[in-house]
Amino acid sequence: MTRYLGLDLGSVTCGVSESDTGFIARTVVTLRFKPDDYDSAMDQVLELVRKEKPDVIVLGYPKLLNDDVGERGHICEEFGAVLEQESGIKVILWDERFTTKEAESILLEADMSRKKRKKKIDQLAAVQILQSYLDSQVNSVF
Repeated sequence: MTRYLGLDLGSVTCGVSESDTGFIARTVVTLRFKPDDYDSAMDQVLELVRKEKPDVIVLGYPKLLNDDVGERGHICEEFGAVLEQESGIKVILWDERFTTKEAESILLEADMSRKKRKKKIDQLAAVQILQSYLDSQVNSVF
């Protein structure tokens, strides 16, 4: 069975999700690093990759509404390329537009406090990214 790791890379956090079934994504952890310190983020992600041993990594790709790639998108492209090279694991960039908004909406519906939402939002966004990818794979099979 294929193991997946989902990542939502921000400027100070990286939400992480996983799936070992290929059908359901679940939260793992939120990695924290100094603002724009992507070397530290990379080290933490690589450590997690060594521990979790995924077959595929799905990295959120923040495209602009008009489908252009902005600064955040370029950061993710570079991060994904280095991650793939360093880990030897295929990294798929996956459109993450609206995932944080969706995650926020889910947490608000769950009536979660602002403090708890702040701790979970990145993980849930990573779940949204990975789940969207997994759903696209299931749909392409049927």
